[in-house]
Amino acid sequence: MSTENEGTEGTAAETAPPAPSAPPVPVAAPEGTPASATEATAQLPGPVPTSTPEPVRAADAGWPPPPSLPAYGGGGNGGYGNGGGPVWGAPVPAPPAAPKKRAGGLIAAVVVAALVAGGIGGGIGYFAAEHSDNATGSTTVSAPGKAQEVKRSPNTVAGIAAKALPSVVTIEAKSGNGDGGTGTGFIYDTQGHILTNNHVVAEAADGGTLTATFSNGKKYDAEVVGRAQGYDVAVVKLKNAPSGLTPLALGNSDQVAVGDSTIAIGAPFGLSNTVTTGIISAKNRPVASGDGSGSKASYMSALQTDASINPGNSGGPLLDDRGAVIGINSAIQSASSGSLGGGDSQAGSIGLGFAIPISQAKNVAQQLIKTGQPVYPVIGATVAMDEQGNGAKISDQGASGTDSVTPNGPAAKAGLKPGDVITKLDGTAIDSGPTLIGTIWTHKPGDKVQLTYKRDGKEHSVEVTLGQRKGDS
Repeated sequence: MSTENEGTEGTAAETAPPAPSAPPVPVAAPEGTPASATEATAQLPGPVPTSTPEPVRAADAGWPPPPSLPAYGGGGNGGYGNGGGPVWGAPVPAPPAAPKKRAGGLIAAVVVAALVAGGIGGGIGYFAAEHSDNATGSTTVSAPGKAQEVKRSPNTVAGIAAKALPSVVTIEAKSGNGDGGTGTGFIYDTQGHILTNNHVVAEAADGGTLTATFSNGKKYDAEVVGRAQGYDVAVVKLKNAPSGLTPLALGNSDQVAVGDSTIAIGAPFGLSNTVTTGIISAKNRPVASGDGSGSKASYMSALQTDASINPGNSGGPLLDDRGAVIGINSAIQSASSGSLGGGDSQAGSIGLGFAIPISQAKNVAQQLIKTGQPVYPVIGATVAMDEQGNGAKISDQGASGTDSVTPNGPAAKAGLKPGDVITKLDGTAIDSGPTLIGTIWTHKPGDKVQLTYKRDGKEHSVEVTLGQRKGDS
């Protein structure tokens, strides 16, 4: 279950079923992320646990989730169990380090995605072959004159990439013991703030080091300003930031439509400044991801794209056809069964990538820059995290024996009780606890939402004013 703790309403539940270790589905098994990778991406959890998870508080509908994620898939290629789940699409662990894992998962409609964390494991090989044959002469003909420069329209992919690349950086994060990985980020403002994924910089959060390298090769030291584990968003700042920084324009992810063109920029498997294209395949896709240890998880109502996203892309921008940022690339669904990528290998793109909508990420970034800590909207109720398909059920008991419905909290004031099953939020279908959390987190504290729930077989509807909880702990 997931405990939704609210600032003054209580703490989040810390007991949830262990997250499956499915590497791209750590959102999936970010558990199998190799330490040798250069990306800081996490992987999705692995196999579905067989034991029943302890109720988690949904007070925040809530963050942080229980220590481990339950298996939402139910087997098959799309489930937590035998099928691979989405994987975080961020950092690639450094070659010398031991492989690390990130976990995450989608449920029913929720995708078990793996943080895109990838490893280069030895680097990329190449070969050059000399051409020789029995010909006695050369057939090469030299064209007269000098080649003229080819100009690209600013509205083409080439034009958009040329403009955006100088504002995208490759982030290298290392912990105090030297372990780490590589991910991506992009310039948020002229003061040197960079927006990226939390799982990209987590290694360097406590006593580690961060560097950001621009497309022109210039490298700068950086520091963490704030992290939001639940949203998987982080803000870092360049030390001695250069003048003339150009922030990427932020679009409106709420206005994105299925079929819109997308452009992803990042460092897949350590290959910095890589540009790929695709379309928006779906919106509001519920995705859950974890860090592989099962202790923490992130939830998002993601943009789904078929643009090629691989380990190392995490934290990079997903652009629209105007060059505006509409999302932060965070996770991918892996086709591999078992651990992320299978064995020591890294999972790759199969056309199922997930990005955090920029409208949400922008609000989180502003909070982190202002206070250094995230703020989560909550309903003040603990919901089950191990059930799917029929809605989010309010648990009979909260974590550590606490009340599942916070006294005098938003849910209590609205008349919700243990055993009620929430099936819709403002018309959006809710099929599980993680889906409820991800949907609530697209709002802000103080927003009024319409909840539809079932009690004793009868359907009811009530308005709830969202509360808030500060911080991830």
